Amino acid sequence: MLEDPRPIRLSLEPLDDFLVVETTDEEAETRAGLILPASAETQCSSGIVIAVGPEAEGVAPGDKVLYLKEAGYDVRLAGTAVKVVRRHELIARIHD
Repeated sequence: MLEDPRPIRLSLEPLDDFLVVETTDEEAETRAGLILPASAETQCSSGIVIAVGPEAEGVAPGDKVLYLKEAGYDVRLAGTAVKVVRRHELIARIHD
């Protein structure tokens, strides 16, 4: 008889100038009125930075950022889709 499975907690610590970004591709409108569409035709994606490598300057965990869809690497971390991107692949920081 199998025991109840224990939840597995994983952490991903980026190195160098890499960032871990949790994708948030739903349509959103910022307080400034900038609309970020969720359609597949857009070339950009948005997300929230959840981890920052030691050489990634100017960005911190919790920042909402914009990056090209083709940027970085898609990773599944404990069932959550995240993107691992280099700092220079970010287009902008979104201020709500």
